[in-house]
This record gives sequence, structure tokens and C-alpha cells, in this order.
Amino acid sequence: MSLYWRIFVLNAAVLVVAVLLLLGPVTVSTPVLLGEALILVAGLVAMLIANAALLRVGLAPLQRLTRAMATADLLKPGSRPVVTGQGEIAELTKTFNAMLDRLEAERATSSGRVLSAQEAERRRIAQELHDEIGQTLTAVLLQIKHAADRAPEPVRDDLHQAQETTRASLDEIRRIARRLRPGVLEELGLHSALRALAAEFTTPGLDLRHYIGPGLPPLDQATELVLYRIAQEGLTNTARHSGARRVELHLRILPQEGVGLLIRDDGKGIGGAAEGAGIRGMRERALLIGADLSIGPGRDGGTEVRLDVTDAKRNAR
Repeated sequence: MSLYWRIFVLNAAVLVVAVLLLLGPVTVSTPVLLGEALILVAGLVAMLIANAALLRVGLAPLQRLTRAMATADLLKPGSRPVVTGQGEIAELTKTFNAMLDRLEAERATSSGRVLSAQEAERRRIAQELHDEIGQTLTAVLLQIKHAADRAPEPVRDDLHQAQETTRASLDEIRRIARRLRPGVLEELGLHSALRALAAEFTTPGLDLRHYIGPGLPPLDQATELVLYRIAQEGLTNTARHSGARRVELHLRILPQEGVGLLIRDDGKGIGGAAEGAGIRGMRERALLIGADLSIGPGRDGGTEVRLDVTDAKRNAR
């Protein structure tokens, strides 16, 4: 039955009941007595309540679909309204589900292109920082050293200070280049890259401990890059925003034949803050390899970032 005929039948049923009441033994005086008026008002209220209840039952599938439309998020795929019954609402629900499937596929494809271009641009910038600015600063260091060796004593201290400042700038540029292009990931693999990343974030104010399990299954280059970037973004958020003193980085084998990444800290937690560009980027990267990403409060407070990469979903992609 279509939505039009469903509403028509519901209203017709209420009107038929009203007509049957009028054809019955009930009579109305002229002028209307108070008792008769109360009976008429009570009957009208009863019919309106019955009509409202019947319409709510008839339009319930449409309300469920409306809630599903309002809560749909392409970065959190998988949630679909259940198709119930027959007719126009069922067809509308099926069409909406098909639209979500198409939008999620198109979003994943476009995000893949954008992130691939972003990685290529990062690689180019890192290469230029290393080859151009890095070599230039190295030459400047040599020139300053050469000048400091021949300068008089009052000027020598200033040249040594300039030399140290230049050396610190060169180290910072190299650090930025390593973050832009994880060369250790390409050369030594994910295990060494995560250990180097953990060492980079270990500071006197932040105790970072990493637990990387042995015997992990072989992963393709795209999956390793996603795991590394999400770990990098998660640790960056912890160091900058959480106020944590302790953070754990886990990489382990999942029971359902896959790899799981877990970052857990004891900071102030994410709370009700809106997701920023960093978290949205993490979700987009997870979609590229069909992984499940969850970000929320930990068991003992703080924030927990969990990425599960299962073989079934990865192969489906």
C-alpha cells in the first residue's frame, strides 16, 4: 500500500466511526445542552487522538528514515536504515542505502587521490628541504667555522653562537623532512618506523612506551603508510593537546587475522570537542584500506585511538 492510500485509509476509518456515531441513538438538542456539548467535545478529542496514533504508526518508517538521513556520516560508514515492509517507504529506504553506498565509494576514491597527491607533495618538499636548504645550511656551517678559526677572539664567540644556531636550524629542517617523508618506513619497514617515531615523541614530560608484537603478517605499502600516519597523528595530538604524562603505542595481531594499532594516554580526554582536520584525516586514511577506526575515552580516562585492519575488509577494498 502506498503512503497516500495508507493515510487515506487511516483518516477514512476515523470519519466512518464519526458517521456511525451520528447515525446512532445519540441526539443533540437545540440549543445544545452542557452535557451534550461535553460528550461531543470528548468524542472529538477521542477521534483526534485515534487519528494521531494511527498516523504515527503509519509514518513510523518514514521517521526512522529521516533520523538515518540526519545521522549519516560518510567518514563513519556501515550504518544503514533497515528496510521494512513494502511500498514507497521501503523503496525510498533502498534508494537511500544505495545512494550511501555510492557516495562512500566515491568519497573513498576521491580521498585516495587527494591523499596520494598529498604524499607526493610531501615527498617533493622533503626532498627539496634535504637537497637544497640542507646543503645550503651545511655550506654556511663550514663557512662560519672557517671564519671562526681565523677571526679575532671578540668576534669568535659570536661566530660560534651563529654556528650553533645554524646547526640547530639544520637539525630542525632534517626533523621536518623526516616527518614529511618517512624514509625509515620505506627502507626498514613499519616496525623500525614506529620505533623511531616513538623515540621522537619521548620527552622528559612524556613517557612513551611502545609494544610492537612479533610475527606480524606482511602488509602492503599503502597499509603500512596508513598505520604510520595514523600513529603519527595520534601521537602528535597527544603531545600537543592532551596534557598526558604517559602514552602507550601498541601494534599487535588481531584474532580475526589482521593487525591492530592502539594509542592510549592518560590525558584529559577528547571530551565533547568537535573533530578537527587531523581526526578527519585519520578517518579518511582508514577508509582507504577498509579499516575500522575508533577514537574515544579510554578505560581509565584519557583518549584511546584504535585502528583495526582485518584481512577480509582489506581484500574487499
